[in-house]
Amino acid sequence: MASSVEEIRRQLEESARVKQSFSKGLVERIAQFAEKSAAALRAGGKIVFFGNGGSAADALHLSAELTVRLRNDRQGLAALALTTNPSVLTAAGNDYGFEWIFSRQIESLVAPQDVLVALSTSGDSANILRGVEAGRARGAYLVALTGETGGKLAGKVDLLLNVPSLDAQRIQECHITIGHIACALIEQLAIG
Repeated sequence: MASSVEEIRRQLEESARVKQSFSKGLVERIAQFAEKSAAALRAGGKIVFFGNGGSAADALHLSAELTVRLRNDRQGLAALALTTNPSVLTAAGNDYGFEWIFSRQIESLVAPQDVLVALSTSGDSANILRGVEAGRARGAYLVALTGETGGKLAGKVDLLLNVPSLDAQRIQECHITIGHIACALIEQLAIG
């Protein structure tokens, strides 16, 4: 039992350490993400999230926070996740390949006034990279939440929110923390 308790403490301490190590630059980029997203919403745009695996779940979670509510009763904000339609995902995967499941949707749904948010712990997933390319072609503002290096997404997006860790668990925990902070700010800034 003692070893389990120690492991729990070690993981909690590591999780807290990663969050506490956010640099001033990353904090400023989180603010930029919230401000840009709120401005997009005020201009009639939407925020579109996408990711694989746990990042797909985070995309759903964050889009729900904006569409429904996070802290305050308010009008719904235009946000969606590209992981919600199994027919589209499986048709694109079957007809074109898994690397196309997001880009086909982005070609159909994303407009220049939108913010496109890619979530990827590695920053190297082919379908995420292809989605970002499609977003660039559509003229959207591109944001990526990644791990420390940013992977191949680094340099391909307008705003990189790279968590200072290489551990996928810690990165995903920080992605949801960043997302909650940004959504709370977006609520305030978009509604006023």
